[in-house]
Amino acid sequence: MSVTALVLYMVFGALSFGWRSWTQYRRTGSTGFRGINGRVGSVEWCAGTGFVIAIIVGVAAPLLQLLGVLTPIGLLDRPWLQVAGTVLAVAGIGGTLYAQRDMGESWRIGVDASETTTLVRHGVFGVVRNPIFSAMLIFAAGTALMTPNPLALAAFAALLATIEVHVRVVEEPYLARVHGEAYRGYRAAVGRFLPGIGHN
Repeated sequence: MSVTALVLYMVFGALSFGWRSWTQYRRTGSTGFRGINGRVGSVEWCAGTGFVIAIIVGVAAPLLQLLGVLTPIGLLDRPWLQVAGTVLAVAGIGGTLYAQRDMGESWRIGVDASETTTLVRHGVFGVVRNPIFSAMLIFAAGTALMTPNPLALAAFAALLATIEVHVRVVEEPYLARVHGEAYRGYRAAVGRFLPGIGHN
């Protein structure tokens, strides 16, 4: 399953970052990349940097397992879990692309505090406020189950933590500042990562 996990990572990166940024550039003249926020050492900077590191470590985990450097945790090294992980990973890729499509021209990687984008509330954004991140976590959980070594599990935990911090410390304050009452009403009605959970 290590090879399959690596292939899925390549597909995920090519489509959700490469193809999506190319599409964004064709539509708007901008790739959508805004980089890591905050001064070096700040919570914002740590969240953004941690996100990038978690993705890199996530890719390294199946590669190191393929090379025999890491071995799966015995309790989790089950064929049915690997199959379930593959299904989750593929679903995560599909979910990420679908949510990116629904975000339209407002799609960004990172936040530019000087920029004002449309508050997207339609489609899947009417069900959860951060469906792209939710789908990315589904993908990461799937690949971790496909190659369940300690590094893969640590990468998933790091990704979960950094996304949580980024959303709470960077994105939500920015959206509240830019969109005011409209965002506060949206936040009160729609869950953060899961439907009905996280109305604050």
